[in-house]
Amino acid sequence: MRKLIYIVMAIYLHGCSDNSEPIIVSAEELHQSVQKVTDIMIHDIFSPPVASRIFAYPNIAAYEIIALNNDDYISLAGQVTDLTAIPKPSLEAPVNYELSALIAHMELCKRLIFSEKVLVTFRDSLYQNWNKKNPKVFNSSKTYGLEVAEHIAQWMSKDNYNQTRTMQKFTVDTDDTTRWQPTPPGYMDGIEPHWGKIRPFVLDSANQFTPSPPPAFSMEKDSDFYKEVMEVYTISKEITLKGDDSDEVAMAKFWDCNPYVSVTRGHLMFATKKISPGAHWIGITKIACKKTESDFAKTIYAYTKTSIAIADAFISCWDEKYRSNLIRPETVINQYVDENWLPILQTPPFPEYTSGHSVVSGAASIALTQIFGDNFSFDDDTEVPFGLPIRSFGSFRSAAEEAALSRLYGGIHYRSAIELGVKQGVDLGDFVVNKLAMTKTKELASK
Repeated sequence: MRKLIYIVMAIYLHGCSDNSEPIIVSAEELHQSVQKVTDIMIHDIFSPPVASRIFAYPNIAAYEIIALNNDDYISLAGQVTDLTAIPKPSLEAPVNYELSALIAHMELCKRLIFSEKVLVTFRDSLYQNWNKKNPKVFNSSKTYGLEVAEHIAQWMSKDNYNQTRTMQKFTVDTDDTTRWQPTPPGYMDGIEPHWGKIRPFVLDSANQFTPSPPPAFSMEKDSDFYKEVMEVYTISKEITLKGDDSDEVAMAKFWDCNPYVSVTRGHLMFATKKISPGAHWIGITKIACKKTESDFAKTIYAYTKTSIAIADAFISCWDEKYRSNLIRPETVINQYVDENWLPILQTPPFPEYTSGHSVVSGAASIALTQIFGDNFSFDDDTEVPFGLPIRSFGSFRSAAEEAALSRLYGGIHYRSAIELGVKQGVDLGDFVVNKLAMTKTKELASK
């Protein structure tokens, strides 16, 4: 009898002390996690192509977990190259799928960045809060999230990224003055010359959307190339006369997104840290999700589809850049037109054709339009942390067109690289969204 009383009392006391509560993971926590990783990437100065990879894999991991438990969404397994189905959670333990998704997202981000401690501090603050609310659900969800992260990491490890780290640097042909040359002030080597060898996510191959060749190099005054060179030079001079308050200068600065800007003061040279073009469009994705009050599931869906389009756009664009290997306007103008001329923006360290901003913006705009619809107006505050004002757009496509044109105003691209780059990105974006079946309906209404 005494033992029975002790057992009853123990059960009663345990029940009274069980103060667990449901763990609700919000879309805002996902936004915060993505922003934290974006800030770290800026600090660590990841190149734009590498940054696109850092966005894509964690988003896919989180999305796959959500798709496993949400009938509105379809797994990417069998749709994205070489991706197999993620393991299912054990039936013995309760799992909060949103919680597992965010944990998997943070775990993969941690593996892909350099400044891990910053993300770990953020992650641990969330862990502590979740564990206080419901340790049983937290631990089972954490275990499952980490299991899925490992599954995606194994798939990720076979995308040829590690192999490209050991490939030789890009060799500049100093005897051929029509090819790309390093540009001032840093005269950096061409970044990621082997990015076209990275396994695409949806594309059949890196060269699937190879654009038509750029105009052949010629400084004959009736040649298409010469006319494009002089257009860059003339527009730059006109903008300079208008002053820094002109809309063209504001547009160029807003879409600069160059992580490699170097500043020289005396004998010192240092970098100013900026967002990458892919990160800018991820920021626009956040803006659209918040405006539509999208729930956690639709938010990770939007991040995932957009980041896949961006990642494949970089692979396609970089494949063309190092194939055409075209010289930058700054180099041509300084050699043949005006040795003292400087572009409004600092020239990025890689070949000119096609324009990365144009390709990536075109692809991202197609993905976002498919998710949120045509004529989706928004106020883009992505660049406010970098001291730039908000710019407003009536659609994702109009934002992409401005991003592309800004490169001409910045003096770093010829018109062909911009216009054919947009076409390359739009065609690629159409292919990605049409090939990926991610929702049961064509477009999910905001929840």
